[in-house]
Amino acid sequence: MDIALDAVLELFTWTGFGGAVILGIVLVVLWAVDGTWLPAEAIVDRDGDEVVVRWFDGDGDANSARPTDAEASALGDADTATIWYRFGWHDRMRLTRRHHALRPIGWLAVGLAALAVVSTVVSAVLLFVRG
Repeated sequence: MDIALDAVLELFTWTGFGGAVILGIVLVVLWAVDGTWLPAEAIVDRDGDEVVVRWFDGDGDANSARPTDAEASALGDADTATIWYRFGWHDRMRLTRRHHALRPIGWLAVGLAALAVVSTVVSAVLLFVRG
């Protein structure tokens, strides 16, 4: 029984630390690929059913973009909105600073690291309790 528990704890430890490191690397790569997004106050312009978001970027250039259907429904009937535009690009915007996939990957990496830490602590406690 003790050998099986030790094996399971060892498996959880290595899986947790390994998975956390791999997901951490994936998270950093996705974050870097996502690029830099800067905030701006935008005007939501409606021409019939078509929604266009217009804003001035940090260089003073006028930009506009058509939001996706999900973004257009999130904007609702608002006349202005805080958006995020891609630094160095024209006509790229979104309503959130970071890509929506980064948060679950980060939480999964933290969860795997926590599993590894708990497994290591339990393994060390059992080592000292057994003598």
